Amino acid sequence: MLRFRSLGSGSAGNGTVVEAGIGAAARRLLIDCGFGPRQLAQRLARAGLACDDLDGIFITHEHSDHVGCAVALAQQHAIAIWMSPGTYSAIGSPPLGALLHLVQDGATIDLGPLEARPFTVPHDAREPLQLRCSDGQHHLGVATDFGHASAHLLAQLAGCHALLLEANHDPELLAQSAYPPFLKRRVGGDWGHLSNEAAGAILTTLAHPGLARVVAAHLSERNNRPELVRERFACSLGWEQDAIVIAHQHSGTEWIPVG
Repeated sequence: MLRFRSLGSGSAGNGTVVEAGIGAAARRLLIDCGFGPRQLAQRLARAGLACDDLDGIFITHEHSDHVGCAVALAQQHAIAIWMSPGTYSAIGSPPLGALLHLVQDGATIDLGPLEARPFTVPHDAREPLQLRCSDGQHHLGVATDFGHASAHLLAQLAGCHALLLEANHDPELLAQSAYPPFLKRRVGGDWGHLSNEAAGAILTTLAHPGLARVVAAHLSERNNRPELVRERFACSLGWEQDAIVIAHQHSGTEWIPVG
């Protein structure tokens, strides 16, 4: 059994729990930890979990809305933590000892019933990675914080049964926003964040009969609207708009089964 739950997604903090296995054999990986300790504990509690229920932490890149209290969490609860060498250097190379596992594109993270494979993405960070997760039968693609769909990224997400995919901004809302010009260029650029239209094009490419769950993530509270994302995603997939799940900043999502 494979399932996942966003703890919250957006510029104020990101985190997703992926779980595989049943009962005592279940293993859980926290992808990103962009919250403070108290907020993380509260969000985990809403998912029926505590910090000690986590078997691993994966940090996609060094931006603060993805790192948060990850280092302290790993140290205080003796949780293994994975990240790229570039990310580790960018966060200051904190002392993590044997808890630290440095990985790069194509590596395998083995948590028994849960396997995760990191892959590189085009984003303005030192060495950003996203993940494809599997229980051996079903596959989940997690891909946020990238500016365009590289051929490599599309190959890593092909055939997934569920996707958590960035839909950061609507280009018109971004253009009309109060952001300074340099920030608009950064967000909308090829190494920034994904627009609704670009995310929809990715879904059109990745759509297949086995794709059953799609979650839109990392929506900008200023430069996007959930209804715009649902409309774009539903059109790209040929689905009803109600079938598109939004990962909200404050509430994330419920548990979502894969397959």
